Amino acid sequence: MYPAPVHCPVCHDELRVARMVCPTCGTALEGHFALGRLAALTPEQADFVEIFLRCEGKLNRVQEELGISYPTVRSRLEEVIRALGYEVREDREDAESRRQEVLQRLARREITAEEALQLL
Repeated sequence: MYPAPVHCPVCHDELRVARMVCPTCGTALEGHFALGRLAALTPEQADFVEIFLRCEGKLNRVQEELGISYPTVRSRLEEVIRALGYEVREDREDAESRRQEVLQRLARREITAEEALQLL
C-alpha cells in the first residue's frame, strides 16, 4: 500500500479524501474527509514522530536510538512542530540544555570550535 498524497500534483493545493473503501467487504463511503495534520508530514518526519513516541518523548532516548546528537534530535522535533503548524518556543531550560550539550561535544572533540559557534 502506498501513502496517500497530500497535495495536488497540478495546482499543489491540499488534497481531501473523497472515498473510503473497506478492503474486506467492499463497503464504500463517499464524502469529504480530512486527513489531519499528521498526514501532511514527510515520511522522514512521520518516522521521527513514531520513534519519539516509542521513546516516550525522551529526547535522550531518541538520540541514542537514532545515533545522532541531542541538538539534531531537537532540531528534527522543532521541524515536526513547525510542519504541524505550531510555533516553536524556546524556553530557558531547553536553551541551556542545548548549550551544555554543544559544549560537551566540543570538550570531547566531536565538533570543531567553528561548529560549536554555529550551533550556539
